[in-house]
Amino acid sequence: MVRGPLRGGRPMRGGIRPPFKKAFVPRHPFDITLAEVVFPRVSPAVDDSALTAALLKRNQDLSPTPAEQTAIGNLVTKVQAVLDNLVVAPGDFNTCQLEEVRQVGSFKKGTILTGNNVADVVVILKTLPTKEACEALAKKVETDLKNSMKTEVLTKDEQHTIQIHDRGFDVSNLQAKVRILISTLPQNIRKLEPEIHLDHKLMQSHLAAIRHTRWFEENAHHSSIKVLIRILKDLTKRFEPFSPLSAWMLDLIAHLAIMNNPSRQALPINLAFRRVFQLLSAGLFLPGSAGITDPTEPGHIRVHTAMSLEQQDVCCYTAQTLLRVLAHGGYKHILGMEGNTSIVREMSVWNGVVVSPLKPVYEKPPDKKEGDLEEDIEMIENEIEDVGSDDAAE
Repeated sequence: MVRGPLRGGRPMRGGIRPPFKKAFVPRHPFDITLAEVVFPRVSPAVDDSALTAALLKRNQDLSPTPAEQTAIGNLVTKVQAVLDNLVVAPGDFNTCQLEEVRQVGSFKKGTILTGNNVADVVVILKTLPTKEACEALAKKVETDLKNSMKTEVLTKDEQHTIQIHDRGFDVSNLQAKVRILISTLPQNIRKLEPEIHLDHKLMQSHLAAIRHTRWFEENAHHSSIKVLIRILKDLTKRFEPFSPLSAWMLDLIAHLAIMNNPSRQALPINLAFRRVFQLLSAGLFLPGSAGITDPTEPGHIRVHTAMSLEQQDVCCYTAQTLLRVLAHGGYKHILGMEGNTSIVREMSVWNGVVVSPLKPVYEKPPDKKEGDLEEDIEMIENEIEDVGSDDAAE
């Protein structure tokens, strides 16, 4: 409290005011699907039968073959049986105690790509995940697998090997791979020590993978969502600007594009495919955008804040370029059925219309280091959380 008038000014009532902090209000990007009532169509709908057929054909090409599904399914079944047995009846194995075994990832969700025969299994330990415990568990799984397959006649392709890494270990043969991702109970995370135990951030990411898979099974089980996710995964592999988009981001944007509409019914795959580029072009994953809130995390965490500011900008202007290509019939180049990815770097012509690739807008400040940019992103996140805390309470 200030007593008396301030020097050179009028007396202040109630003391000195704290510095004014501008409230950060996230914006929602323009979405023609949600705004169709306000902006009614004045021309007949475009015949998208060719695009729909191309999307379904591309999905078929990207889906694993029956032989691949059988190979990875057989390996997952064998590994899961061994791990489940260690949960129920560990016997003389006391190096670590298993609490739960859960399948996660693309194989469990049904969005796996052909040629990527990898399944993920999270093993939650009751005990602390030491590096020695991880190695001992890998050896135990290898031994039990060999014992369970003694009576089987294995080909060279079916003989498995074990490889230990910082996330856990892999059980693989020449046809498929099962990644065993080690984690521990949530209350044990704070007890982890870097020199002794596995990285606590990896442990948290493995627990998050379980939440992601559970949410997906409950909310994103529609077949069109899985088709769109598979196509988007292929895009992130072929177009470098989309590579920062994680599998979880793709799951959420595919669910948003198909299910978040006034009718609450699944959109046709061709409209949902166009809508993904429309949303990214409108700035869905840009600073200041409401983006997509992670439905599995407390608070108001936007999933795209995991990307740097430069990555967000590149993702946006690349989507804008591809949206113009798509509008003029270049869907085969986008899907990878014709041409190559140079359409996002070089000028192209579609039915007499010239599409020039857009340029970056974001410029890294010359007087700031990489660490300072991370602080800026964290500041935006904190402001978002402050504003969104009331929404979360509701």
